[in-house]
Amino acid sequence: MLNTLADVQNLLSELITRYSSRVDYLMIRLEEAEGTDIFLRGDKIETLSEGISIGGHVRACYKGGWGLSSFNQLATIKERIEEAIAAARIVGDEETILAPIDPIKAICELPLTGIDPRRVSLKQKKELCDHYTELLKSVDHRITTTSVRYGDSAQKVIIATSEGTLIEQSWVDMEMRFAATARNSDTVQTGRETIGSRKAYEDLVNLDAQVKSSAERAVTALSLPPVKGNTYTVVIDPILSGLFVHEAFGHLSEADMAYENPDLLEVMTLGRRFGSEELQIFDGAAPQGHRGSYFYDDEGVPATTTQLIKDGVLVGRLHSRETAGKLEEAPTGNARCLDYHFSPIVRMTNTWIERGNTPVLDLFTDITEGVYARNWLGGMTNGEMFTFTAGEAWMIRNGNIAEPVKDVTLSGNVFQTLADIEAIGDDFYWDESGGCGKGGQNGLPVGCGGPSLRIRDIVVGGES
Repeated sequence: MLNTLADVQNLLSELITRYSSRVDYLMIRLEEAEGTDIFLRGDKIETLSEGISIGGHVRACYKGGWGLSSFNQLATIKERIEEAIAAARIVGDEETILAPIDPIKAICELPLTGIDPRRVSLKQKKELCDHYTELLKSVDHRITTTSVRYGDSAQKVIIATSEGTLIEQSWVDMEMRFAATARNSDTVQTGRETIGSRKAYEDLVNLDAQVKSSAERAVTALSLPPVKGNTYTVVIDPILSGLFVHEAFGHLSEADMAYENPDLLEVMTLGRRFGSEELQIFDGAAPQGHRGSYFYDDEGVPATTTQLIKDGVLVGRLHSRETAGKLEEAPTGNARCLDYHFSPIVRMTNTWIERGNTPVLDLFTDITEGVYARNWLGGMTNGEMFTFTAGEAWMIRNGNIAEPVKDVTLSGNVFQTLADIEAIGDDFYWDESGGCGKGGQNGLPVGCGGPSLRIRDIVVGGES
């Protein structure tokens, strides 16, 4: 179905010309994807597959109303265009407002730095999963359950619009997830690790130390005392910082969330102070080499880097063309969809807190009793409230890392927590394990980054 941009240019141009006069905006997306999915639960193969997906969608906008029609047979594209236009004309009753952009014609491919996973056989990928499964099981006899998942996907997308944009873009994404559960009588603990890459298959090889560490954390936690629930000064590592900025703050920066919620829009007023002058937060697909990186979003808007918080003050938010137009702000290139079954919505790309000036060891200074939390097991957010579970944790006593503890959950209000950041470490780490979910589009690749943070007055759940 998809060969080169030149092969489909005439067809798309003809269709756009024929139908665009009936709507305010028309976009056609063609997509080809191929990938591998392997899932082992213990020694049992749950999934072992390779597949190719070919399809596309048509989006039409008329008087502010949107119509979407997806297809996987190019021969039906005219009928799908008619469906999308009909739906838009049924629901449209306002004004179509899209932030203006320059039409773009481009062919681009996100470069790999090593082996393309499409050149690696299914047998070799399965053997890699078997190797990691045996590693997890070998750590300790108390490991009762293991799981290993491998996935890769190569996508090529062509979008053409009634404004003259015609873009072909392609990329490859890879991910592995590992989990081990340890049991000792009635005590059960789990350790997890996730690795992702848009660079090379080699990034998923030679992960023995990280894989074993997930099982070792589960075993070690069996004999640890639970943390005593209280309010503490907490130091979190860069991985938890990345999770915090993405889950707790990043989603609130997505302009469709604010535009549809007047109360949130009032809270997220540009110019409002949220933290100290040292606090800098960004999101952007323009930085290369991360899982949320690309050249153009799914509306054809060039990738950017958007500063969300500058010197502690809210200065930006993430946009599609529609939210940017309605809020009279500039588009940021954050309209993304998982695949052709979905419409693009406002999504994060690579989100990070900039490194600070405090040496990491100094973050612990003068903490009489606190908690040091690293990595994560899970979490949830509800509006401005968040709860995250640390992958491992230690008490801090008199400025020093002391005894390890388990069952550490960190909870709070994101705006208060940003204000309560006391110091920002001079370290930094990119976590490429993210798969973001929103609006039924789950597993969208993203990158998260940050330094270690020292935060006061964090509610730590544990044993009362």
